[in-house]
Amino acid sequence: MPTRLAPDRTVSTVCGFCSTGCSLDVHVRDGRAVNITPTAEYPVNLGMACPKGWEALTPLAADDRATRPLLRDRRGRLQPVSWDEASAAFVDGVRAVQATHGPDAFAYLSTGQIPTEEMALLGTVAKFGMGMVHGDGNTRQCMATSVVAHKETFGFDAPPYTYADFEESDVIVLFGSNLCVAHPILWERVCRNPHSPDIVVVDPRKTETAMAATQHVALRPKSDLTLLYGLANLLIQRGWTDDRFIAESTAGFDEFARHVAAFPVEVVSEGSGVPVAELERLAATIHRGQRVSFWWTMGVNQSHEGVRSAEAIIALALLTGNIGRPGTGANSITGQCNAMGSRLFSNTTNLLGGRDFTNGDDRRHVAGVLGIDAARITDRPSRAYDEILEGIVSGEIRGLWIIATNTAHSWINQTYGHDVLDRLDFLVVQDMYTSTETARRAHLVLPAAGWGEKAGTFINSERRIGLVQPVADPPGEAQPDFEIFRRLAAAWGCDDLVAEWTDPEAAFRVLQRLSAGRPFDFTGIEGYDAVGAAGGVQWPHPAGSPPPVAERRLFEDGRFFTPSGRANFVFGVPRPPEEPLTPRHPLILMTGRGSSAEWHTGTRTSKSAILRSLAPEQLYVQVSPSDADTRGIVSGDEVMVTTVRADVRAKAQVTPNVATGQIFLPMHHADTNRLTAASFDPQSRQPSYKWSAAEVRKVTPEDGVRASNR
Repeated sequence: MPTRLAPDRTVSTVCGFCSTGCSLDVHVRDGRAVNITPTAEYPVNLGMACPKGWEALTPLAADDRATRPLLRDRRGRLQPVSWDEASAAFVDGVRAVQATHGPDAFAYLSTGQIPTEEMALLGTVAKFGMGMVHGDGNTRQCMATSVVAHKETFGFDAPPYTYADFEESDVIVLFGSNLCVAHPILWERVCRNPHSPDIVVVDPRKTETAMAATQHVALRPKSDLTLLYGLANLLIQRGWTDDRFIAESTAGFDEFARHVAAFPVEVVSEGSGVPVAELERLAATIHRGQRVSFWWTMGVNQSHEGVRSAEAIIALALLTGNIGRPGTGANSITGQCNAMGSRLFSNTTNLLGGRDFTNGDDRRHVAGVLGIDAARITDRPSRAYDEILEGIVSGEIRGLWIIATNTAHSWINQTYGHDVLDRLDFLVVQDMYTSTETARRAHLVLPAAGWGEKAGTFINSERRIGLVQPVADPPGEAQPDFEIFRRLAAAWGCDDLVAEWTDPEAAFRVLQRLSAGRPFDFTGIEGYDAVGAAGGVQWPHPAGSPPPVAERRLFEDGRFFTPSGRANFVFGVPRPPEEPLTPRHPLILMTGRGSSAEWHTGTRTSKSAILRSLAPEQLYVQVSPSDADTRGIVSGDEVMVTTVRADVRAKAQVTPNVATGQIFLPMHHADTNRLTAASFDPQSRQPSYKWSAAEVRKVTPEDGVRASNR
């Protein structure tokens, strides 16, 4: 039975949408959460909230909530069953797949949208108890690039900054980040900067953020790496480098300098489409800055060469000495509310605590902390998300457990993704709603509590551990994911693994022990009350630390987490996108966030009438005036956007904000990923959602006939 909560109270809890990690005060009257106000003194949002934050309660009251377990019967219909029946069906279904096809044949896909304690419990039960070797998370779609770049350059997945750096920089350079729309509270932090900073936006599209910037560098899509190497070469050739920092705190600079020497400004201008004068102006802006911060997000991460591009951004900070000081840094902005928690503790492609499954010492250490036999921990790394799906196609994976993510909507080349999921012998979906594209395909649906109905911690982009608290009971028989995992562990017979994990705060104490001695050590936090009282705590905060301060950054001493203590310059050879443009599909299709009122696949934001009113009513496509004129298109026309994978209807927006030869679609609409090409970064396995070969044309009467015949 769910725990009943006090009828009248105000609860401060970290928002469950994006990675900003705002704190919201939820006001509960007569046992019902009635409204929200932003927490005034919280060091992240400082009393501000975006539209999603103000409407965070609405998704809890949706009429399509999953309230009972559902099991597909012999006639193919999802029917309500008891939790005991659902648990037995789960165990029987998983074991049947493993018995017939081997232990590797059942995998799971996790999320960045549940508390850290739940992620760790899932990974522990699935891998150490149920023998699932393969498990990944939807953070693969947003942050895998940054993780790899951090590890290869800094020695650990360690974003170095604090949000106060937005207010302390005199130069802010944003790569592939529409901060105004994607992270509006962070843009508010920029607007509070008292230093009248130069704000440079490097983005193919003239986004809302680019319109507010002092410089907009409109590079050709996916020419980031060439531009970044050319920019580094300009800084080096002109002597605009911090030679002392390079000598004392970095490794590989000479090799990097030789590599980027092959990118003179004229060649870079031709490759990126950016005029020489603009490239030189940007280099001079960085040189003049005393506190330069470099920021990137999905425009860089979601690329066929995103890791090398992120590492090139980090190289700019290293060679100019802009790291470890207020207002500086090479800073990745995360996507989901708990992507950082997932990166550290989901136990998917990394062993608990950012460790390595293939390392015997790591396995033995984790086993010792958990008090289990090290033989229960697999010595093989997991497949990545795309490789799990390819395993379904090859027949090597026959069952899948999907938790708090909508794969059937969000995965690249969506029609193919639907076909893949429909091949499974047994699909379990654990979610808040029965209506998602993924839940509708499930053989078993497990009803989960959502944000606001459970406890735990999130870790935001700036490494701040924040407290999540319940403000309502889950509806019907829905349960927190934490309790579902414990229930399934008991049904499986592996609950001895997690006997100590009696509740989320007990699990938090286990995670603290796993963090001991690691770069993110937070053993000095004295429980959930201390997290809340401090306004969140940025890691690291080891035992014996003084009381936490509001804002802290990494690498202030010029030492990094590599064996040498030096940050590495890492580089590679730029290569073209995998899908070429053709006469039939001559336009570059880009995707991205459409508005601050929308979130991912709209599973939660679509429940709010207010958020729906702030978002576009239908799918739109932005087209340049020259391309529109060539095709006889005007704003408001119904058009067909086509790739080799699909044809999708949209309403045309003719705008100079996209360049000739490019079009833009918002990512939230269900049809958008029918169009996107399945291309992946080879280092991170992150999908490249930002480049597909496409065409756009006016809808004809024949299109209606074809649609009616489908």
